[in-house]
Amino acid sequence: QVQLVESGGGLVQPGGSLRLSCAASGRSFSTYIMGWYRQAPGKERERVASIDWTKKDIVYADSVEGRFTISRDNAQNMLSPPMDTLKPEDNAIYYCNTIPAKNGYWGQGTQVTVSS
Repeated sequence: QVQLVESGGGLVQPGGSLRLSCAASGRSFSTYIMGWYRQAPGKERERVASIDWTKKDIVYADSVEGRFTISRDNAQNMLSPPMDTLKPEDNAIYYCNTIPAKNGYWGQGTQVTVSS
């Protein structure tokens, strides 16, 4: 069974940092383009970052450009983006998935709350 499990979320003050992780099991994702998505309350899920298997093709949404860094470890199936300078508008549940996303791969996500 393929699983993507996100972790690392939490409560942080504006300007703070968090490091999320995505652990994959059930298959190798080493040749997939992977991405981080988020869904804020009342909004549609959006993709915020993506990285290909070579780690050279990296794309960020304008909303996180310069603040988020995406990385991956193909050997361990981990996808770990440090998120810096967090803002209240970053409040959301964060998910990892392939690109394009596969419905069966959505996990529970990890909640990020930015508040003073």
